Amino acid sequence: MNVNRTTIFRLRQRLDETNTLSNRPRSEWPRSTTQRQDRNLVRNHVNNRFLSASASSRQTRGRNNQRIKANTVRRRLSTSGLRARRPYFGPILTQRHRHQCTLWAQEHAAWYRIQWRSVVFSDESRFCIDHADGRVLV
Repeated sequence: MNVNRTTIFRLRQRLDETNTLSNRPRSEWPRSTTQRQDRNLVRNHVNNRFLSASASSRQTRGRNNQRIKANTVRRRLSTSGLRARRPYFGPILTQRHRHQCTLWAQEHAAWYRIQWRSVVFSDESRFCIDHADGRVLV
């Protein structure tokens, strides 16, 4: 089974003690913020899209007037469906660029499928072979 012997031993011991293989119920770590504070965090980030999690953690006090961590803010935002996005830094298309793209598309609109097979579009994907840059690899 390619499993360590102690793993099998612990599973067998758990089965003998509890008659089940599921994990035992554990008490959770106490939450550092209330549900009301969580809603306020989400509302602040929806209203101000450029507010960082660290700035939000400095502004918000948790239970017992303690500072909350930026990771706590990120977790609260992620459970509500908000996540950080990387701003797009790419070439800005001017009006002239758009006009040239339109002209090119109109010139090649009547091409046959055989003619399109010889065309390589090199600007569709970013290829990073040497190192990981945090993006999805192609």
